Amino acid sequence: MINKYMMAAALFSVAGTAAAARWQVEITNVTPGQSFTPILAATHYGEVKLFELGTPASEELAILAEAGDTGPLSEKLEARRSVTSVQTLEGLLGPGQTAEIKIEARPGQRLSLAAMLVPTNDTFFAVDGVFLPLHGETSIQALGYDAGSEANDQNCANMPGPRCGGIGASPGPGEGDEGFVHVSNGFHDLGSADAAGNEILGPAHYTWNNPVAIVTIRRIYH
Repeated sequence: MINKYMMAAALFSVAGTAAAARWQVEITNVTPGQSFTPILAATHYGEVKLFELGTPASEELAILAEAGDTGPLSEKLEARRSVTSVQTLEGLLGPGQTAEIKIEARPGQRLSLAAMLVPTNDTFFAVDGVFLPLHGETSIQALGYDAGSEANDQNCANMPGPRCGGIGASPGPGEGDEGFVHVSNGFHDLGSADAAGNEILGPAHYTWNNPVAIVTIRRIYH
């Protein structure tokens, strides 16, 4: 006789051994002036999260948000048994451009994405643990988030990337940072230069309104 507990165990076993499937992920940059650094993509089970709003960013996420370096966060994710794949889509993704990546996962798993916006101090876009569609496709409007790990001085000396070429990750908490992850509110008018003559970028060309990216996830059947 098969009772409900045996049936539940059997269903769990089948789900846990389901054959891997493939999805195509398209990321479109919809900001007017920001570029995305290399994009981290991870497939995983539900207990994995890149961040929690209102709490401090992990050191690995702060490095991604301040320097565009996916390495430390990739290593951290790869060390977790709940994560089944981690890859980085290299290169910059400019305004209006679309990048494509193919992933492999098991039905019921989730996808997370993250990349820095440049030029910014510590702003990143993210999709944090969205379910992969079992059929067809799904589209997500991805927000820009502030890691809260660096002051938003909009100073070229403190922002990496081709536009500014400043420093990347700053060492530890600093004066003026918020200390927690929050939805980013863009650039503001802070003047044109600091006391040392370093350029301060303004909102005219580099601010944005959320969402900052459109992510389309499509199941591949061939």
